[in-house]
Amino acid sequence: MIRSLPRGRGYSWSFNAFIILYFMFLFAPLVVTCVLAFNNSDFPSLPWQGFSLDWFAARGPERIGLFHDDQILRSLLTSLQTAVCVSLLSVAVGTCASFLFEKENFRFKGVLYLLMLAPLVIPGVILGISLLLASNSAGAFLDETFGLDFAVFRPSFWLVVLGQFSFITTFVTLVVSARLRKFDPSLEEAALNLGATQFGVIRHVTLKFLRPALIGAGAVAFLMSFENFNTTLFLVGSEPTLPVNLYLQVRDGSTPVINAVSLLLVVGTSLLALVNLYFTKRED
Repeated sequence: MIRSLPRGRGYSWSFNAFIILYFMFLFAPLVVTCVLAFNNSDFPSLPWQGFSLDWFAARGPERIGLFHDDQILRSLLTSLQTAVCVSLLSVAVGTCASFLFEKENFRFKGVLYLLMLAPLVIPGVILGISLLLASNSAGAFLDETFGLDFAVFRPSFWLVVLGQFSFITTFVTLVVSARLRKFDPSLEEAALNLGATQFGVIRHVTLKFLRPALIGAGAVAFLMSFENFNTTLFLVGSEPTLPVNLYLQVRDGSTPVINAVSLLLVVGTSLLALVNLYFTKRED
């Protein structure tokens, strides 16, 4: 509809109703989940039994709050360590890949680019199973042939890192490439003419221009790694990440501690998104 034309009452009513229903559908489950974190009930569901902070601060023995639940805190630490490793690796490799695709011309470039995009269309479950089978096969071959035993080929922390890195790098490459396409090559030529080295040009000119994309891609990679479940479930070892740990608790019967964790995750990811938006706008 052309904005300059007058809107009918039916159109305006349906438009406003759609907006309200759309955001209710998105945020109502989150609001209910967060509110139930303060419910004085032994079950993470309605009805409301009164306000309580037990699911955050209780020390036991009847109730154990989030801040005293060693299992959840360990899985939270594992998720943070995994997300940091994956985001650093993905930003480093994804930036190099964006330089490769945007600045270089070589044979089979289009084919290689399509292969780079393949993880985007492969379901996470299939990717996790494939990585698990491949790593187990490689580990068994090295053990039987050379007598070498590498922990990375077994379900473990580093296998989770490699599994998440295999597809998150693609997102980083696309984000950095989109920014790199806007870069003016004449800036590099001017720096070289003024006596700068090739490394100095990349460091002080190109990477400085790419800084907003690098920050944004790093934040996206961190969040994607932190919340990943499908792929991680098949690669995790004795140290489960937070999403896997929450899944196991819900499957076996959970308490409102799950709601408390969900509330902190919503607040934490929202703050990270706002910080990323602030720095991105500031750099632009």
